[in-house]
Amino acid sequence: MADKISKEARSKNMSAIRSKGTQLEDRVSKELWRRGYRFRKNVKALFGKPDIAIKKFKVVIFLDSCFWHGCDIHYRIPKSNYDYWFNKIERNRARDKEVTLYYQQHGWAVIRIWDHEVKEDFDTVVNRIEQAIQARRLDVRDHNHDHKP
Repeated sequence: MADKISKEARSKNMSAIRSKGTQLEDRVSKELWRRGYRFRKNVKALFGKPDIAIKKFKVVIFLDSCFWHGCDIHYRIPKSNYDYWFNKIERNRARDKEVTLYYQQHGWAVIRIWDHEVKEDFDTVVNRIEQAIQARRLDVRDHNHDHKP
């Protein structure tokens, strides 16, 4: 099925979509920073370029858009160019699974947050992230104490 808008208009729309510095990412990261957590954003050196990474505690946070990551609740495949979008989102989902598995196998905590979760209950999402970081902080502290003479 043909696209309803011109190729130039579609290109302009797509180029306006940001992969980093999104409102979702900014809102979560500002609150984590306010709570005293220090991290790096969009770390290219880490596999899958996590939105937020705390290397010290081996925590990576991915803030996933319902559209681009294929949320089971909200994602609807566009009717125009169906095959393209279906394949694109399936590749994204497969990559998300690969990235999550990679970090789990390397002893990292992986936190994946859907954009609808942030919109529906921001405080619960940030508290969940904070609890995961605190648990990792304790793990690191206990691990370091185990190795001291």
